[in-house]
Amino acid sequence: MRFVLIDKIVSLEEGKTLTAVKCVSLAEEYLGDHFPTFPVLPGVLLLQGLVESASWLVRKTEAFAHSMILLEEARNVKYKSFLAPGSRIEYTVQAKVIEENVSRFTGCGVADGEKILEARFGLRHFNLADRTPAMAATDAQVIQAMKTRYSLLAQQS
Repeated sequence: MRFVLIDKIVSLEEGKTLTAVKCVSLAEEYLGDHFPTFPVLPGVLLLQGLVESASWLVRKTEAFAHSMILLEEARNVKYKSFLAPGSRIEYTVQAKVIEENVSRFTGCGVADGEKILEARFGLRHFNLADRTPAMAATDAQVIQAMKTRYSLLAQQS
């Protein structure tokens, strides 16, 4: 993933819910193009923040069993406001179901007490070695990198 769209995991209840936060800085490279005179976090990256949050919930619930967790579908995505530099968004995702290879969630993003994003979405999780056994070492490297990243995101302050 090119951008990391959450800064910290605030709370996690395995198999149920996760809350994470993101502070938007003017230094983030995508803001230079979106939009030059009115920089805001692009809507697709707001949604990706929800997806990343849900991905951590899946990883932790399944003990990091899968190297790949990807967005399968997004439904009823509603954007209600913009998120400008200097803002902080709190993402909350609730698991509807987490199964071996798929999961379903509802989620929202709140900034300054206002809900600015809500969505229903599904994820697909798998290992590269499921189709190409020679990729097992890559799966192991990705899973280890995700465990390391999780330990940084979930640190208590």
